[in-house]
Amino acid sequence: MERVVKKICNPFFLQYLTKLNMKNTVEKLVNAFDVRAAIFDLDGTLIDNNSFHLETWKKYLQNIGIDISEEAYRKNINGRTNKDALEYIYNKKMTDEEAMVYAMEKEALYREIYRPFIKPVDGLLWLLDSLHQLNIPMAIATSGIQVNIDFMFEHIPIRQYFKEIVNSSHIKKGKPDPEIYLKAASLLNISPSHCLAFEDAAVGVQSAKDAGMKVIAITTTQTPEELKEADLIVPDFEAPSFLL
Repeated sequence: MERVVKKICNPFFLQYLTKLNMKNTVEKLVNAFDVRAAIFDLDGTLIDNNSFHLETWKKYLQNIGIDISEEAYRKNINGRTNKDALEYIYNKKMTDEEAMVYAMEKEALYREIYRPFIKPVDGLLWLLDSLHQLNIPMAIATSGIQVNIDFMFEHIPIRQYFKEIVNSSHIKKGKPDPEIYLKAASLLNISPSHCLAFEDAAVGVQSAKDAGMKVIAITTTQTPEELKEADLIVPDFEAPSFLL
């Protein structure tokens, strides 16, 4: 009995059980949704960072005398491209070049603020490894910019899991338009109907659903009610969250 107790309490054995449990859970999920590819949003999905984006927007906008509420952020900025967000804030159309000037300044401030706190969403590493073990190709479909994607990869070593990365510079229409998810599916050479999208924003859920995908929404940023169009809503990526 003592030997059994020691084995159960061994951290390496517990890690093995966690990995095995996650793989079994993800395999059931893959079969239930007939998944042949997985496509992840980034902000709020791979990393729980949207509170830091809100903090950054508030500090950035203070300099021009604008205040933004959390509700306005969730409704009009979260999940959207910087260009769409900036056009909303300044209430005018912008060229890509004009929007990029503002965006680079804001995103540099974001990276400075978030750097000490960056970490993956709970369960993400197990989820990615389980999908990889099941030979499910993966992509990122983010409204963000490449410098922020590189920033994440510098601190969280998960680049090897993703076959394709689509960012805001690769599309003409941002979320909720389905373009970004359709492009990601096309690059993976998988029909959207066999793609499973992971999202944290209502506009992202709409984007993926309109592309013809199944969607799992994570409540890092918005409420279950706001994400109700998703096929499954979870608080994180730990195995118990995926029980169907």
